[in-house]
Amino acid sequence: PAVGARDERRASSGARDDGAMVLIHCKGKSDDHQFLYETTTETPVATVVRELVEIHNLRLRIQRLKVEGDELAQHGPARHPDKQGLDEDLQAEADGVLAPERGPTFCKDPNGKRDGNAPVAQVATMLRKALDDAAHVASKKQVTERRAVTTKKMLMDAIDVVRGAVMIAYPMGIPEWDPVRMDIEADEKPGDTPAGADVLDPTNAQLWWAGKQMIASNKLAAHVGKNEKTKIIAKLQKKGAGAPQREAPVSAEEQKAMMAYYHKRQEEMAA
Repeated sequence: PAVGARDERRASSGARDDGAMVLIHCKGKSDDHQFLYETTTETPVATVVRELVEIHNLRLRIQRLKVEGDELAQHGPARHPDKQGLDEDLQAEADGVLAPERGPTFCKDPNGKRDGNAPVAQVATMLRKALDDAAHVASKKQVTERRAVTTKKMLMDAIDVVRGAVMIAYPMGIPEWDPVRMDIEADEKPGDTPAGADVLDPTNAQLWWAGKQMIASNKLAAHVGKNEKTKIIAKLQKKGAGAPQREAPVSAEEQKAMMAYYHKRQEEMAA
């Protein structure tokens, strides 16, 4: 059987039809790039691809925020790019001047990227919690452990919480060149930089299932049928990358987890 994605029909066993949706287990080029997404068979493939790309890029955005945000909580705002990597103490000594005055929360960045002006401990803890919560929402564990659907709103809400935490930590704002500010305000653009390498452009992305590319002008039903209880594993990637590598067959553990998700959905709809 083809695997770039696989059609696993969820057992109906008398379950209600209302609220049933197609469940797409979306995967990218690495194991971390996976999440669950719900839609309907009547949705155009172009719309599905656009929404999958939005979620994919937001997950990457939060992953970057987590890394840089932890550094912000520990070592304060980013120094100007022209001054990053310079040791202020050594520079002051070489210039024959006093080192800059530092506050009680100063924590020197050994990499020289940040200015050391960390927030007070209580606020730093609050910022880290917001970052941890956001990272949890964007984690692949939403698939591997919780079997929970990830939505654009969930991810944007998590970013908004981080935005609020940064504003509390630094009421006067952080520099425009700080990666935390850049990821709070806008998404990274696709490019050759380390941050942009995995970012997808919705106009240049494709969705593959069962070894075939889904055609943007089709409705999803043209590829997966009209059963709204369908579960597929699909690959999201850039155009021109060719057919994705086939995966190993679904394990008994994965099948059990899929059924657990289905029964959870039925209980929610019946409530």
